[in-house]
Amino acid sequence: MWGIIPAAGIGSRIQPLAFSKELLPVGSRLDNGVERPCAVSEYLVERMIYGGAKRVCFVISPGKSDIMEYYGANYGEASIAYVVQPDASGLCDAIFRASPLIPPDESVIVGLPDTVWFPETALAELPEETLSFLLFPVDNPEFFDAVLLDENDRVLEIQVKRSDASSKWIWGAFKMPGRMLEDLRQLWLKRGREDEYFGTLVNAYLAQGGQAVGVKAGRSYVDVGTLHGYRSAIGLLSDAAEQNAQSGARVALGWPSGRMGRGLHDANKE
Repeated sequence: MWGIIPAAGIGSRIQPLAFSKELLPVGSRLDNGVERPCAVSEYLVERMIYGGAKRVCFVISPGKSDIMEYYGANYGEASIAYVVQPDASGLCDAIFRASPLIPPDESVIVGLPDTVWFPETALAELPEETLSFLLFPVDNPEFFDAVLLDENDRVLEIQVKRSDASSKWIWGAFKMPGRMLEDLRQLWLKRGREDEYFGTLVNAYLAQGGQAVGVKAGRSYVDVGTLHGYRSAIGLLSDAAEQNAQSGARVALGWPSGRMGRGLHDANKE
């Protein structure tokens, strides 16, 4: 299984930063009992691994070599690959840049790298054989892509950042077979690459007879792309850390190999 992480955006809502927004320090990891900071995108990488991903592709812009330097060739047991999106041309363009890597008979997960959500194992709830969305309840769906379902949890419509959103359930990640990713890419090309948002493309896919399902397995979701979201993420992780039964309050599966062990202070060498 592959994971695709679109990471080419400039993150204008939280600038100025001296590094890519996907490397914003949020939360921590434990290194032999020593607490160290970790990048916000590591939460998504870990959740993809929990969901079954063995390979992860970051889609980056030409100016984001710091992501490559940070993650290197692997994260824990998962291999890391990189694809370049030359210009900031929207989420659909970013996702489909990685499609040549995805075999038709493998599943693929797509998530957003500047988010923190629980439970960390929720991606495992998504079915393999169809387009499926991992849904989270929020108080302000107008800032996200709200998902309207029928009584059988089939997707009726994706309401893209609509002030009159009629559902409080938003998608935080989605999964599909590789062959379906290619079908969606072909539809996107047929529509003249006009779809910037994945939700509008899915609506076109549904209109021509396609099907998708929504899975309400998410519990909490925070977009870290603003200062308010950043503070909310810190609070969410702090609350989770106080619950002894809650794993995933800090990242735990491994280190990004590009930074592993380099430049770390070792008190034993003093």
